[in-house]
Amino acid sequence: MLKIFDEKINGFLFTIILPLLLFSMSYYGFESSYTRLKTAERPPDYLFSSVYAYRVLPNYLSLYLTDIVGYIIENYLGFFRKFLHKNGTAFYHGLFLMNSFFFILSSVVFNKLLSLKPVSLLLNINLKRVIHLLAVFFIVITQYAPTNCDMMALFCYLTGVFLTLKYFHTNKTAYFYILIVLIFLSTFVRETACLNIAFFAALFLDMDDLRKGNYTMVAKTIPLVISFLTAYLGLRMIVVQETTFVEGFYINRNFESPFNLAGLLFGSIVLYFVYLLGVSAENKTIFKKYLFFSLPYLAMITMVGLYWEVRLFLPLILTGIVVAYHQFKNSLILS
Repeated sequence: MLKIFDEKINGFLFTIILPLLLFSMSYYGFESSYTRLKTAERPPDYLFSSVYAYRVLPNYLSLYLTDIVGYIIENYLGFFRKFLHKNGTAFYHGLFLMNSFFFILSSVVFNKLLSLKPVSLLLNINLKRVIHLLAVFFIVITQYAPTNCDMMALFCYLTGVFLTLKYFHTNKTAYFYILIVLIFLSTFVRETACLNIAFFAALFLDMDDLRKGNYTMVAKTIPLVISFLTAYLGLRMIVVQETTFVEGFYINRNFESPFNLAGLLFGSIVLYFVYLLGVSAENKTIFKKYLFFSLPYLAMITMVGLYWEVRLFLPLILTGIVVAYHQFKNSLILS
């Protein structure tokens, strides 16, 4: 009984408390010249213009949280007001609270992913915690450029990975239908939702089946694509902006700036490192398939994103860690 209690306490410390402390250090212990959000009184105007306007859910949540946090600070935290004003604005504190909430949820979901049919290596609880801590560090160090959508999008994405694996192992259609709904809703958070389709395809699409003319799983993937495109294109029809699909083309900057080249090198090395973690040829093959189906996402990063914002590689890195230590054998064959 005492051992079980200790395990729960330790799990709580490693899954919630330690990540939260690291996250707090990132937001309040380090200063970044890359962003000026800490001094912004209100959510910046650019969040509601250009492509950022299509990230509807985090944008409006930022508005509400800024008002709520500002009201609480002025009316209920008088003894703490000076300290809070010194270390940020109501918007920044609200941003921290929102991202912390989804960061903790992401940590919990990631822990469940590591516990879902792990290879025998991860039955060692201490090794599992080290792997989890490694993932947490990757998340925290990418927060030198905080946004109001990345943590929420990461939580939605990891939840989608969990639903996909549950469907892969159980063939229960409820997981598949929930995944469709999740992809639709998470597209209102960030376009990262498309990577859930890539992960699904990596697990279920097989070249041997395609050569034999078996397109069952291709048809199974289509509802996920429709779900994403319905939300993605629908947003661009409803929310009219001068720039509809991209903020700008940065491909030249990505290959001319030493910072962006450093970001590309970081992402490439980490992805290669994660690939080497694969415990079997099957795990490595699935990860390679995932990267292949993620090529449209990687192409968009190259064209309209900045490699220096290595948070863009984060979903790929975390997926690689999950795939590296997951037991894929003895799964149900879907028909």
